[in-house]
Amino acid sequence: MELPIKLSKESREPIYHQIENQLKALIAGGHLPADAPLPSIRVLSKDLETSVITIRRAYQNLEYQGFIRTSQGKGTFVAEIEESLKQEVKVSAVYQTIEHAVETAFSYDYTLEQIEEIFQEVLMEYKKKGE
Repeated sequence: MELPIKLSKESREPIYHQIENQLKALIAGGHLPADAPLPSIRVLSKDLETSVITIRRAYQNLEYQGFIRTSQGKGTFVAEIEESLKQEVKVSAVYQTIEHAVETAFSYDYTLEQIEEIFQEVLMEYKKKGE
């Protein structure tokens, strides 16, 4: 099973954190249902061309947070997650993304009004697509 995880070597965000966040998004968004098997650490490290240590760290963090569970000799699986936790992940991801966009705009000396205008334009584009 190939997971739709895209890593950015240019990002300041550590690779293990990128993997962790993308797996959380797949789980919270319902793309990976409870009890779905996940690739082994070795297989995922080969697929993503990253070290076994990096994948192990992402998996350990996800297990600690309750998103996945490991069964000795059977593998790693998506855990049963509360709906409230799924919502929390979704809200947090969107909030962080918008926050990052605002920080980027400020770094280019945009004003709050200009940022709002761009945000409204983007929303209007999405509305048009939905019609």
